[in-house]
Amino acid sequence: MTVPAYPINVFWSDEDGAWIADVPDLAYCSAIGDTPHEAVAEVEVATEAWLEAARANGRVIPPASGRVIHA
Repeated sequence: MTVPAYPINVFWSDEDGAWIADVPDLAYCSAIGDTPHEAVAEVEVATEAWLEAARANGRVIPPASGRVIHA
């Protein structure tokens, strides 16, 4: 199955003391990492889990917005 390429926001969080990656098209889909690359790798795993859970529960999966987001 092809997974849409969802845009990912990556930013530093002083509050968490770590990098945060989130997928704005998927509600509450985010991850944390010690580096930007680690945060992105973790949010890719979270995205797969989010989509799998949505499919299993018959939820609508939003299309990728196609926006280009720069951190």
